[in-house]
Amino acid sequence: MRNLVYFMHSSLDGFVAGSNGEMDWITVDDEIFDFVTTMTDQVDTALYGRVTYQMMEAYWPTAGEQPNASRHDKEHSIWYKNVSKVVLSKTINETGLLNTKVISDNLSENINKLKQQSGKNILIFGSPRASHSLLNLGLVDEFWIFINPILLGQGIPLFKNVQELIKLRLLDTKTFTSGVVALHYRKE
Repeated sequence: MRNLVYFMHSSLDGFVAGSNGEMDWITVDDEIFDFVTTMTDQVDTALYGRVTYQMMEAYWPTAGEQPNASRHDKEHSIWYKNVSKVVLSKTINETGLLNTKVISDNLSENINKLKQQSGKNILIFGSPRASHSLLNLGLVDEFWIFINPILLGQGIPLFKNVQELIKLRLLDTKTFTSGVVALHYRKE
């Protein structure tokens, strides 16, 4: 069975974006990008909420082809084009989307079917509102939380309306020179 792995940047005070969705405070550099590449090598499906998918789709398919593309842009653009994508949305139509499946209802049933398929893990990037739904349905198996050394004071919370106690076991930590600390947890 494949695991659903939640990948998210967070402020130290537990917000994943500012009140208006701003994420310009997130620290990303070559060291973090290289680490993320080791994570994406372990997945064959990327799961997104609609807003994050549209943001990714607007950038990554051609990011590696730009004249000023970084090594990371080139590598991640290739990965993005090749990975199977799943979008949680009630408004996007699957027609015309390449290598992309849309799940609009029966979230538990459809995600559990996806997890039962053979393959590597499923990684949900960002997508805080979709992640809240998945977490509250007990569908998230692992967490990679990248704690950024900043206090936002308000914004979109990392976790929201958790319905029951969820025990986690710390598997790994990684401290980056930027001060970001990655925490890897698995649901017990």
